[in-house]
Amino acid sequence: MASHSAGSDIEQVNTTADDSKLQRGLANRHLQMIAIGGAIGTGLFVASGSSIATAGPGGALLAYGLIGIMVLLLMQSLGEMAAHLPIAGSFQAYASRYVSPSFGFAMGWNYWFNWAITLAAELVAAGIIMAYWFPSVPGWIWAAVFLVALTGLNALSARAYGEGEFWLATIKVVTVIVFLIAGIAMIFGIFGGHTGGLKYWTEGDAPFVGGWLSVVSIFMVAGFSFQGTEMIGTAAGEAENPRRDVPKAIKTVFWRIMLFYVGAIFIIGTLVVYTDPNLLRSDATDIAYSPFTMVFERAGLAFAAGLMNTVILTAILSAGNSGLYVSSRMLYGLAKEGQAPKIFTRVNSGGVPVPALLMTAAVGMVGFVTAIVGQGTAYTWLINISGLSGFIVWVGVALCHFRFRRAYVKQGHDLKALPYRAPLFPVGPILAFVMCSIVILGQNYEAVFAGRGMEVLSAYIGLPVFIAVWLIHKAVTKSKTVPLETMDVSGLDVQQR
Repeated sequence: MASHSAGSDIEQVNTTADDSKLQRGLANRHLQMIAIGGAIGTGLFVASGSSIATAGPGGALLAYGLIGIMVLLLMQSLGEMAAHLPIAGSFQAYASRYVSPSFGFAMGWNYWFNWAITLAAELVAAGIIMAYWFPSVPGWIWAAVFLVALTGLNALSARAYGEGEFWLATIKVVTVIVFLIAGIAMIFGIFGGHTGGLKYWTEGDAPFVGGWLSVVSIFMVAGFSFQGTEMIGTAAGEAENPRRDVPKAIKTVFWRIMLFYVGAIFIIGTLVVYTDPNLLRSDATDIAYSPFTMVFERAGLAFAAGLMNTVILTAILSAGNSGLYVSSRMLYGLAKEGQAPKIFTRVNSGGVPVPALLMTAAVGMVGFVTAIVGQGTAYTWLINISGLSGFIVWVGVALCHFRFRRAYVKQGHDLKALPYRAPLFPVGPILAFVMCSIVILGQNYEAVFAGRGMEVLSAYIGLPVFIAVWLIHKAVTKSKTVPLETMDVSGLDVQQR
């Protein structure tokens, strides 16, 4: 790796993780929508209803708020590293440099697996959604069509992906904004026939139903809803001006996402009583019972189910599009570090790592099999596995940032040279690390205490697999934790390239 003498400023460097073959075609608006779009999906449009039914409107609001704060801290940590060293294999490269090569190996393959499996899960869900309009067409046919379409879009260029994601995310954002406006109008009795004010916040056991245990039980749902915001770290590797645009996206995207989630949950909790049995119907197949659909119908929109079906399909395709992008870039980054076959470093004339893209798409074909075997069960298993993988990545981001900043200061560098500094260090990454760890260990405590073995297995299988990959790589390569004194903390100023 390139050396970086103590006291020097950020400099242009050529490292083994250099992404010079990729093309920096993502503008600021693309980064903004990639982060927003990654966090707005079925977790908000569908699962938010079951969260309110489980913990009440106050409990759901508290859980999403706490997870939102945790994500803010993680985004700040990631933003500091991504603006300083904007490369395609971000999490894997940071973990290798700032913790150990073995930790980076496990982090990289974990993240690739996370989004490759998410792609497969979204293909299954897309087939289910299309049955709303075409009930006689098998779901696997739609999965195949969408996989080919998304792979073709990603194969063009990073800008083509960014443009596609921009418009897919725009549909979701507009829907949420319309929902918030309509909801506020209904609360104030302008239309929709709702004249109850905030009575649902005090009805029965509301606002907090089931106490702290209920709040903790939906942490995983809330956390999964926010997963995708970290995509901005990978996208920074192909951003036109990451030193400017990454901090800007970090500062603005979080508050927009929190407004959407907190605002939507407040409106749903105000307009739909938490005891409404339809709130518990949180599967992607229950479009007619999405809390968004229920509120729109009460506002007098007769076509609400069809509208939300379209929006949810958009959200699913957006997640699949992003999953294909970030997982292919992670596989590319692993190959650049020598932790994956060299063939995955090859790119086409548009700067797209096609072999890595095709490998990820091949994993997406698992969606075909799961769609045929059994859609609902397979979808649940895939989501459970990928959900835990995302939390493991978040823990890694917090650890990487803590060690990076300590090494950066210890080696005598000026913090003013960083294009963005996480404002709450060291409390931020420490608190985020602790919160993520609590969620990972306690995500399905009920199944553990009840002795439901299959549920425990589906919920926690990702953790021992990650640890095993980490320790096996460590045993084979004899890699050690990188000392703070010799850690490579050099940066990359794209504008000087």
